[in-house]
Amino acid sequence: MKSSLNSDQKNAVGLLQIGTFLEYFDLMLYVHMAVVLNDLFFPKTDQRTAAILSAFAFCSTYVFRPIGALLFGYIGDYMGRKAAIIISTTMMAVSCFFMSILPTYAEIGLFASIAMITCRVLQSFSATGEVIGAEIYLSELLKPPASYRFVSWLYELCKLGSLAALAAASLIFMCQANWRAVFLLGAMIAVSGTIARRKLRETPIFLKAQSNKKAKIEPHVKTSKKTALAFFFIYSGWPLCFYLIFIYSAECLKNFMHYTPAQVINHNFLVTLFSSVVGISIIFLSKKIPPLKILWARAILSSAVFLAMPLLPLTNLYGLVTMQVLLILFSLETSPAIAIFFNYFPVHCRFTYSSMLYAISRAIVYVVTSLGLVYLVDYFGSFGVWIIALPISLGFLWGVEHFTRLEQRESQQEEYQFTESNSQMMALVKV
Repeated sequence: MKSSLNSDQKNAVGLLQIGTFLEYFDLMLYVHMAVVLNDLFFPKTDQRTAAILSAFAFCSTYVFRPIGALLFGYIGDYMGRKAAIIISTTMMAVSCFFMSILPTYAEIGLFASIAMITCRVLQSFSATGEVIGAEIYLSELLKPPASYRFVSWLYELCKLGSLAALAAASLIFMCQANWRAVFLLGAMIAVSGTIARRKLRETPIFLKAQSNKKAKIEPHVKTSKKTALAFFFIYSGWPLCFYLIFIYSAECLKNFMHYTPAQVINHNFLVTLFSSVVGISIIFLSKKIPPLKILWARAILSSAVFLAMPLLPLTNLYGLVTMQVLLILFSLETSPAIAIFFNYFPVHCRFTYSSMLYAISRAIVYVVTSLGLVYLVDYFGSFGVWIIALPISLGFLWGVEHFTRLEQRESQQEEYQFTESNSQMMALVKV
């Protein structure tokens, strides 16, 4: 499909794909090295308190994402998609640099914890502007079905960036190198990405909307509460799956199978590699099967996985890996239908709507999942997962069904307009 793109479109696709990969390399460095960095930047306590502190360190960055969404929503809708993307990359560079020079808890005490969380908050701001900005940019620049695949590739490049971060973390352990060097490298990468993205041109759709904000340039001028809620539920799915696949499983590996930090990172590397292979396969599958049908099928099967989870022996390596593999195969992901969702928000507030809903979904689900599972598993055992997973899974299914109805309605309207146009042409010919 790349051959059908003009030079400007090819240039934009290349810059955004490479930039998104590098941005998520920077973002996920801390996540995958948390098994080491949490010990360096947070006080050591009993296992239960340590789990709560670790959960707080993880989810605190997501709590502040709605603030970042407001910031980048304003930038993206009033200054432009290009401005939001460039500013987000700059913010990532600054946070990575400071993370590379921060003193540890042993050196300055609680200030180290606060400083590290602050850097992670800045990174979460950056990620919100990056992922939504790049996806909106390509969904506006390209037409379906090309937009479906290229926007989905951005999503998969986030995973590949995470994979590269895992490889870097693994290399740090193998070579017994200084972990600070990889964050300094991340800062340099982000700076180069910022410079490269200055070549991007603003999307024509945004420019038209800016030239006359009152002009209705798309059929979806108003956003219903139902559509916003459906978007929220769909974007709530992956945070749940991600937490169970990587964070919750890492704790199980450490506590029950006594894995070292290096072993956890190596294990997560293989899991992420498998996740990337599955995701890329789904993109190619979308050439044959409509994207929303793929989401529907995976959501049905993921519900079955959540129901079966309490029966899996997660204290055993084979049981844990089985859970991870099943959740990756049938995860509640937005790919390959991402570009479809943006079409149902008005251009003049598209960035604000989508980034805010994206950020709120991440904040709520990560907080409820990371902190909630600590207590739910204590009281209900493995069945505690149901209390969080099943409502999110059902909400995801409802959201997919809602957008499916919107697409069908849109298709019927286009067919009607085409028929009317042909009728008018035939009438003119007869005259």
